Amino acid sequence: MIKFFRQSYAVQYVVIALLAIALWLPAFVSGKITMGLGCPVTPFFNLVDDLLDFSPIAQHAFAFLLLVLETLIFNVMLVKNQIVGKVSTMGAFVFVLLMSMTRTQTNFYPFALSAIFIILAISTLYEMYQMPNPEMSLLKTGVYIALASMCYFPSILLVLWVMIVLPIAKKGTLRLQLIPLFGFLFVYFVYFVAVYLFGDFLPLMHAYRDYFTSIKFSVAMFNLKIILLLVILILSTVFLLFGSSNANFEKTVAVRTKISMAVVLLVFSIVLLFMGGNVLMNGLIFIALAILVSYAFSYLGNTGWANMFLVLFMILVFANQYYFKFL
Repeated sequence: MIKFFRQSYAVQYVVIALLAIALWLPAFVSGKITMGLGCPVTPFFNLVDDLLDFSPIAQHAFAFLLLVLETLIFNVMLVKNQIVGKVSTMGAFVFVLLMSMTRTQTNFYPFALSAIFIILAISTLYEMYQMPNPEMSLLKTGVYIALASMCYFPSILLVLWVMIVLPIAKKGTLRLQLIPLFGFLFVYFVYFVAVYLFGDFLPLMHAYRDYFTSIKFSVAMFNLKIILLLVILILSTVFLLFGSSNANFEKTVAVRTKISMAVVLLVFSIVLLFMGGNVLMNGLIFIALAILVSYAFSYLGNTGWANMFLVLFMILVFANQYYFKFL
């Protein structure tokens, strides 16, 4: 199975599309309405949610189309940056599986919308690695993170992630580190000016103040099933990375640097899990794991045991979607 997705032909895309449909079918059949959160600090998500709240089918359809678009962008990002092979659909396969493995994830929720901007931010940051003049890419990264935070506000911490990984990418000068911050602040400046001129500015400021003053780390939304799921995913990713072969691509500084950036992103995603709300509604950890797992699967030497694990994992995911409904 792993070797099958190391290739990129029409049949691979058909299989991935059928996998996505099969995993999302229970959500469409249930017709469950996804209630908008109405949080003032997520204006972009609120706008889209208000447009779709007339129909749960419309919400699910839009969320599914988002998944398809994000999957394509994610796979292109991995191919362009040599994290998977030049002709591969491994990234698309892993992304669909990790972002659709529970009933909780097959809905329209803030992170589902912010994910597209987060993937674009990661892709832009990867591409600037070998640029002699990366200023515009860094500016775009800050803009993407700002848009992501307007859908899922804890994404704001990705600004700190960028500042930490820039030295890893040998772009750690103070001037370069300030550029993504400027791009981020510019988006919010435009937004605040627009609200000041045409909306209720003071209530919005109070909402942001209340959000920051009420931030607390908590384990309230964790339960044994979620803990076991995350432990299995993280440990299996670690074992896969250590078991990957020493192919030529692994010796390139560029790929090793980008994988190191993904590892730091995984650490940030784990921190975000403790910031309140439904743990599975923060999909950053699944994006980080998808990068690392796709990398490992693409260059494993002996795929026998990895195929067995993957088949078992897929059986459990489908069982959860159609029968157990644990998460």
